[in-house]
Amino acid sequence: MISLIYFILILGLIVLVHEFGHFIFAKIFKIHVYEFSIGMGPVLWSTKKIQDKKRKAKKKVSETTYCLRLIPIGGFVQLAGEGLEEDKTIKKENLMQSKPVWQRFLVMFFGAGNNFILAILVLMLTGFIFGSPNLSTNIPHVIENSPMAEAGIQDNDKIISINGNKTKTLDDVQLYLTIAGSKESEFKILRDDQELTYKVKPLTGKELEEKKYSFGIQFDNTLKKGFLRSIEFGFKKFYSISRQVFITIKELVLGRISLRELSGPVGIYTAVDQTRVAGWYSIFILVALLSINVGIMNLIPFPAFDGGRILFLIIEAVRGKPIKTETENMIHNIGFYLLLALVIYVTINDILRFNIFH
Repeated sequence: MISLIYFILILGLIVLVHEFGHFIFAKIFKIHVYEFSIGMGPVLWSTKKIQDKKRKAKKKVSETTYCLRLIPIGGFVQLAGEGLEEDKTIKKENLMQSKPVWQRFLVMFFGAGNNFILAILVLMLTGFIFGSPNLSTNIPHVIENSPMAEAGIQDNDKIISINGNKTKTLDDVQLYLTIAGSKESEFKILRDDQELTYKVKPLTGKELEEKKYSFGIQFDNTLKKGFLRSIEFGFKKFYSISRQVFITIKELVLGRISLRELSGPVGIYTAVDQTRVAGWYSIFILVALLSINVGIMNLIPFPAFDGGRILFLIIEAVRGKPIKTETENMIHNIGFYLLLALVIYVTINDILRFNIFH
């Protein structure tokens, strides 16, 4: 039950911040907002803001309906002028499609933009409260008689690439070793301004269980506090996690990572459950990680995503005129159903992978 509460609060915060980005820029540019909703499905609670447009007006004009819905996954902001139906009660200048391309771009972008801002702030706060770890790829210690030691890698060596992939942070090292799995990996090492190459095969099976390590690297896990250090950590970790997401997307496209490795709501809940036990530091990092993932995934130029809508805005800017609303909406609807099918597939896969009903 506690894990479920954490799951709802974390996902709710990320969705709230995302939708508020769309909402606040719509309000700034005077686009009429019908509804601001957190969650999906039946309405649990709602309230409607009523505002006098003119002091001398006898009638009040209905503004935004704020909703909290039953299913704590997702959310939306409904803007006037997005759909096919024309609302004659709304002034033309308050419709989404009446606004310049740059304003519509900012409305679409700042859902993800707000997720990035949230992630950076959470990471800074994490560094300030708990301390910031070292993200360097320098190896403080190589375990004696481990695969790394036997290959010739030494203490204080710096890993600059794994299997031809540049490693700029410790997160890169961990990700590329995860992708490589039990296969032999090629490490490019920097030692005294000299680049050296080593091939290392990790321990697997029973030997791995006994020795509790696969390669034999021990990194510095010390957390160091400091206001300026926490600010630096916020931006560096944000960059590092973002790189991980882009690398993962690239590996998916290239087929090196299976779709089965993707996680949906069930996988996120499992991650929250496991992270909760690890403590608040890990929870804060998870919030930042999920927020960055939501931001980047939404900017992918795929129909139904914010990135898909931004792509149509770019096409409009290049062509000098918009694509027909009917055509755009049809493409977004197709994209939505494809995404729904993917979510169902990922959810079923998560249930089987994590043995939810056992």
